[in-house]
Amino acid sequence: MGHRDALVPLQPHVRGNPDAPVTIVEFGDFQCPFCRDAAPVLDELVESSNGHVRLVWRHFPLFEVHPYALTAALASEAASSQGRFWEMHDALFAHQDDLSDAGLVALARQVGVGDECVVGETAQQYGDVVEADYADGLAHQVAGTPALFVNGVRFEGRVTRDRLRAAVEALKLTKAVAR
Repeated sequence: MGHRDALVPLQPHVRGNPDAPVTIVEFGDFQCPFCRDAAPVLDELVESSNGHVRLVWRHFPLFEVHPYALTAALASEAASSQGRFWEMHDALFAHQDDLSDAGLVALARQVGVGDECVVGETAQQYGDVVEADYADGLAHQVAGTPALFVNGVRFEGRVTRDRLRAAVEALKLTKAVAR
């Protein structure tokens, strides 16, 4: 499955070609406005890459500053258990202004997920997944979101279409020179 490194869990949330030669790992927070702004940039890069780039989502809820980040992460994992991670991912960012329990239940209904599983005690069963992502983020010196790694190399600075494309193109050039 594509580029494998310590940043990619065994069962990752992947958008794009699972075997793409370039992997962008994002440690993100569903309540973070910068993650919300980066999402369409990342999606466009994956979609326009002709299968060359995949995005792997990892949870890094900044629960000290974003009170709904952890419950939103748990809700996305509950949606994932029903095959709807990316639908919930997109809905959470689209409705970032209401990530309360009532808001999460409404989003679950919107994306076709059983709303009883996304909040409360039932959602807590997904805590280990979120905790493992968070621990991996800390191990890779993630302190804020979005934190991006392109084939294991930390992407620094603002997430823009041009800057991300340049990072991907630099990888292509490096591989071409190495041959």
